[in-house]
Amino acid sequence: MESSQIIILAIVVTSLATFISRLMGAITSQKVSVESKVFNWFNCVAYSTLAALLGRMIIFPAGVLSESTLIIRILVVFICISIFIYTKKNLVLPTIISAIILSVLTSV
Repeated sequence: MESSQIIILAIVVTSLATFISRLMGAITSQKVSVESKVFNWFNCVAYSTLAALLGRMIIFPAGVLSESTLIIRILVVFICISIFIYTKKNLVLPTIISAIILSVLTSV
C-alpha cells in the first residue's frame, strides 16, 4: 500500500470514529440531565484532560514552543489569565496577545 493511500485510509478511519462517537453522544444526550452525576463526571474528566494537556504543553513543549524558556511560557500564561479575567472571560484577546508576547519575549 502506498503512503498516500495509508494517509487517506487513516483520515477516513479517524473521521468515522469521531463522527460515530459524536452521533452516539447526540443520540444519548437527551436522556442525560445536566444536573446528573454522570454529566458532572464527564465534565470533570473533560476539564482535567484539558488541564493535563495544557500543563504538558507548558512544562514539556514540543516543536517551536520548545525554543522559549519555561519562565517565559509561565509568564505568558499568567499574563493571559489576567487578561482573560480582566476582559470578563473574552477568549480572543488573550489568545492573540499570548502569541504576540511569546514571539516578542522569545526573540529578545
